[in-house]
Amino acid sequence: MAGEEERKFNGFSLKTLKFLRGLKANNSKKWFDAHRKEYEEHVLGPMRDLVTDCGDFMLDIDPRFEITPAMNKTISRIYRDTRFSRDKSPFRSIVWFTFKNRSKDWTTLVCVYFFELSVNAYRYGMGFYNAAPAIMKRFREMIDENPQAFQKAISFFSKQKIFVLEGETYKRIIDKDKPEDIQNWYQRKNMYLVCNRKIDDILYSSKLVDDLEYGFNLITPLYRYFQKIKLED
Repeated sequence: MAGEEERKFNGFSLKTLKFLRGLKANNSKKWFDAHRKEYEEHVLGPMRDLVTDCGDFMLDIDPRFEITPAMNKTISRIYRDTRFSRDKSPFRSIVWFTFKNRSKDWTTLVCVYFFELSVNAYRYGMGFYNAAPAIMKRFREMIDENPQAFQKAISFFSKQKIFVLEGETYKRIIDKDKPEDIQNWYQRKNMYLVCNRKIDDILYSSKLVDDLEYGFNLITPLYRYFQKIKLED
């Protein structure tokens, strides 16, 4: 964890959001090329600094994390892949970073920490991008096999007011005998813990690093529980 005097990240700025709003309203290569310098200075630059300042702290959580502050490593690409999408707009007006294990299958098999910034809000947390059904099946089996271990992993959840549990759920009750506090987890097709925030002063200051590190550390017991989910080869 870097001391405040050593930090590179000093906050995003009004110019960051101005660029994202402009890109959302003028999603074209011509507009982006004309404003590329603003993107690099006010979006990509501070995002790199934020990843850099959090990097060593995240390695304490998991030494296998990729922490390189670069696109296609931790930081999202601004260009969209439109090959299989009806939406042919070439650029994203939402930017994010992830801390994850190096894996080709991270979108379905790997639990990640994330931070995401959009025009009107930002959020951060931990979970699965789009968990494979086999992952969630094994998750439920682990709860069945050792409910005490799962209760220990989520013991922090009811004591905090930062994160909420989100993700799609099954309509059909899988196991009616599960207590209510477990059902909220057990019924998930997908899941992630997230702190949702409207744009505030913290986004514009180095305090964002403190908030991310505090929050990411708080939910580490659940991250380590997820790391125990192993699929048979």
